[in-house]
Amino acid sequence: MGLREYEAKRKFEKTPEPEPDLHRPGSGLMFVVHKHAARALHYDLRLELEGVLKSWAIPKGPSLDPSVKRLAVMVEDHPLAYREFEGVIPEGNYGAGSVIIWDKGFYRHPSALDENESEKLLLAGLRKGDLKFVLAGKKLKGEFALVKTGKDGKSWLLLKKKDRHATGGDILGENRSVVSARTLEEVFEAGPGEPSGQKKLEQIRLREALESEELQDAPAEPM
Repeated sequence: MGLREYEAKRKFEKTPEPEPDLHRPGSGLMFVVHKHAARALHYDLRLELEGVLKSWAIPKGPSLDPSVKRLAVMVEDHPLAYREFEGVIPEGNYGAGSVIIWDKGFYRHPSALDENESEKLLLAGLRKGDLKFVLAGKKLKGEFALVKTGKDGKSWLLLKKKDRHATGGDILGENRSVVSARTLEEVFEAGPGEPSGQKKLEQIRLREALESEELQDAPAEPM
């Protein structure tokens, strides 16, 4: 997919998001999960592959419950530097709203013996539409899969495999950044002041409250 779409959607003189950078650190394949209060509260899973971050928007967030499946919509590739991004995207910019690094760590293919083999197997899985991977994050651990469901190439399902890290509890209750320990609300309050700041803050609080209620009341989504 490359970074052209990512670059075309953003005005880097007006947003603190990182500009495209194809530099690859070479210290293992990394992943990050952003929690993003844009027009709708959602999570973004980003996997380092081919020198960029392959990205999926997950409206209901990831789960450690193997009986739960989550819609994951593939979006534009992001630069590797985006794995360190946490802050507020100003109004008038694409994806305006506060962003936290909800989880981060390393990942690999479950059958790979080294990083080179891992990347080859991961690329093959991505192209096939059946991407298996093992996460070693602070919140998300164990084997997962992204399975393509639509002909447009954008609709996928995120699934948790049965392993020792699987649990019926909802990990989304852990709502703080693994980097700064801040919530979306705290990141927004610390960001640049905006004309509609109070309204935006109230929206973030409402979305967080609604998510909390859903975690308590909603039944698990069956496979």
